[in-house]
Amino acid sequence: MSQETVKLSKFLSYVLRHRPDEIGLHLDGQGWVNVEYLLKQANAHNVHLTQALLEEIVAANNKQRFSFSNDSQKIRANQGHSVAIDLGLEPQIPPVVLYHGTALHFLESIFATGIHPGNRHHVHLSRDTKTALKVGRRHGEPVVLQVAAQQMHANGHLFFCSDNGVWLTDQVAPPYLTQLYEAQLNETH
Repeated sequence: MSQETVKLSKFLSYVLRHRPDEIGLHLDGQGWVNVEYLLKQANAHNVHLTQALLEEIVAANNKQRFSFSNDSQKIRANQGHSVAIDLGLEPQIPPVVLYHGTALHFLESIFATGIHPGNRHHVHLSRDTKTALKVGRRHGEPVVLQVAAQQMHANGHLFFCSDNGVWLTDQVAPPYLTQLYEAQLNETH
């Protein structure tokens, strides 16, 4: 993606996940907004967004953060919302383990209280260490934590998988966490 489309993708994440009101959007209960109205409101707020650019961003986003409705009349973010919405995801049985990327300076707190969603609705987990490592790098010196997902599920915790393959759960308590070290990361790639 070009620098311009990356900038527009970040704008979309902001208004479709956190602050739709910033440009006068109103997300429906499942997080959808009419595409034409989004374009109109973006341009009214000096964000030059066209249908073609929007389609490029949705198609080219390597994290597949956004989806069009089946009729392509609406768009939404696939997960990561801090505003109240219901993505309509059904609980699923997770893989045996999932991974969470974080930064070294958060480890003490995580092993004391667990992983919490912060201002989002869910904790985000990935199926592979490579993705978790990328996430961790955004916050500092990266660390990958292995989550005993099936054990959590067996103990009554719910898991959901978003349209873009990100696994979601309410929180992860310390007993379900194991820090992976470099040698282990190389084995799990």
